[in-house]
Amino acid sequence: MSIYNIEVDAVNGEKKTLEPYKGQVLLIVNTATKCGLAPQFKGLQKLHDTYHDKGFSVLGFPSGQFLNQELEGNEEIAEACELNFGVSFPLYGKVDVNGKTAHPLFDHLSSNARGVLGSKAIKWNFTKFLVDRDGRVLKRFAPNDAPEKIESEIAALLG
Repeated sequence: MSIYNIEVDAVNGEKKTLEPYKGQVLLIVNTATKCGLAPQFKGLQKLHDTYHDKGFSVLGFPSGQFLNQELEGNEEIAEACELNFGVSFPLYGKVDVNGKTAHPLFDHLSSNARGVLGSKAIKWNFTKFLVDRDGRVLKRFAPNDAPEKIESEIAALLG
């Protein structure tokens, strides 16, 4: 399965794929606006702004699966991200990231970049997955890994 063929919902509910990002380096993140790690939005936005012209995008997928730390509606989530954190990188519709209801994208990501001790499960909000220009899932970063810590790996992939 190619990451680019997986169907995702835009914030407005429109069905899309990740095909438009083919050839880019991606950092795909499960986000939550009410999480204590939400200040990472600013670092993620900085990465997106710094490297977007070089072929990099941050993609945010809100999830309320961890202590229900996400707002209910997609438009409400997008508005909160923009107003509270200055987010302009692409946000998608709210998803589950674990279990039987896990979105196929996160099933693919977590199967290809396992966590601590080989675990597939995503442990918390702001787990980050680095994807290369060919759509290969290279690495998983822990929720507490600050976006700045990932910057050198992104820069290396972009050449």
